[in-house]
Amino acid sequence: MKELAERALDLAQLKGAAYGDIRIIHLVTERIDVKNGVVEGLSLNRDQGFGIRVLVDGAWGFASSSRLNLEEVERVTAQAVEIAKASALVKREGVELGPPEAHKGTYRTPAKIDPFSVPLEERIALLLAADGEMRKVKGIAVAESGMTFIKEAQIFASTEGSYIEQEIIESGAGLEAMATSEDEVQTRSYPNSFGRHQATAGYEFIESMGLVENAQRTAEEAIALLTAKQCPSGITTLILGGTQLALQIHESCGHPIELDRVMGTEASYAGTSFLTLEKLGHFRYGSEIVNITADATLPGGLGTFGYDDEGVPAQCTPIVKEGVFMGYLTSRETASKIGQRSNGAMRADGWNRIPLIRMTNINLEPGEWTLEDLIANTEEGIFMDTNKSWSIDDKRLNFQFGTEIAYEIKKGKLGALLKNATYTGITPEFWGSCDAICNRDHWQIWGTPNCGKGQPSQSAHVGHGAAPARFRNVRVGVMR
Repeated sequence: MKELAERALDLAQLKGAAYGDIRIIHLVTERIDVKNGVVEGLSLNRDQGFGIRVLVDGAWGFASSSRLNLEEVERVTAQAVEIAKASALVKREGVELGPPEAHKGTYRTPAKIDPFSVPLEERIALLLAADGEMRKVKGIAVAESGMTFIKEAQIFASTEGSYIEQEIIESGAGLEAMATSEDEVQTRSYPNSFGRHQATAGYEFIESMGLVENAQRTAEEAIALLTAKQCPSGITTLILGGTQLALQIHESCGHPIELDRVMGTEASYAGTSFLTLEKLGHFRYGSEIVNITADATLPGGLGTFGYDDEGVPAQCTPIVKEGVFMGYLTSRETASKIGQRSNGAMRADGWNRIPLIRMTNINLEPGEWTLEDLIANTEEGIFMDTNKSWSIDDKRLNFQFGTEIAYEIKKGKLGALLKNATYTGITPEFWGSCDAICNRDHWQIWGTPNCGKGQPSQSAHVGHGAAPARFRNVRVGVMR
């Protein structure tokens, strides 16, 4: 593989490229699905290929192939150069990458148990056991469970002298119980929305979930929601649990800080961003207790790696400090436009896609409260958790979210169960109303394995660290 990489880069330079890089990827993905006591799906997919990116006359060219041999590498490299030359004829401005990034290194997800080494029968048995516990609850119409495992081996090399080898391992699993009545359908998921929580970790992550132990409770909550009180409409105090807060961070914090959105090169797919350049370092994004980081070094996060797909080392970047907006997610190209160096946020969905600016682990840093004390300190409000629906405008300003489950808070105690709970807000006003965040004992990194961006569409795996937090004067309930 090293010889193929070196040949591609040498040829790119001989044909006039000022810069070039190559990514060679071997990917293995396994998925197991169980539904109502039956193994409904079982797949094992293997994929390999390479992508070559070159810079000629200030314009990008990219080409890729699934055939890993010398002749094909030479053909694809020549094709990438020709595409770059054609692009240069219509460029508006030349690409500047900033200072060279020359790194040599290796990285491997610190997995204790290789998930692919665990017997398939053992993994299926665990899902069937959890499925059985859910179906013990009378009234459950559909019980679903699943596991996903990923192993990606990547080589990155560039004309600047980088040569990096990485192996990323992901493990994920979850449950979903659906209850129905004549006029109602309610679903509860565990441990995260849509039946899956995922991390860069080995099979030990699956063992730590307690799927069987939490299956019956999950199903019971789905049944209870059928007859629960409807979430009231009005303005009240809102406490968000960690899983829902993770998606709130994703949509209203993670996407608007992607600098390609800000600069208009990511506009047609879910829009641009309200965090325009003049706001950097000055804009009041949230209350003084709101501190947000982008950290690609956190163990277990789905946005954790050693180097991004431009060969830039993983970093921790302040995004919001004491409520003030302080930083973007950047690429080498976009960072150079604002006089900075890339903070390593470029990733591609496979060997046949160009890298885009993607979230790493975007985290709301923990505060000082316990959840018990936070609820006790809340005279009246609503606790909501586990996402059910989401909507946000193309600037990432106006949003509305729905959750699977909610509870009234009355005189500092959790009260009646509520169904079909929703809340709405405007991003800086909402984060400005945050007056309490739970401590690190409640803080957890939640995985989001389905973040969409780009055309052709790419799916990224990202993470969000969060602990329950309180927000004042939030509009809740179905909007009429």
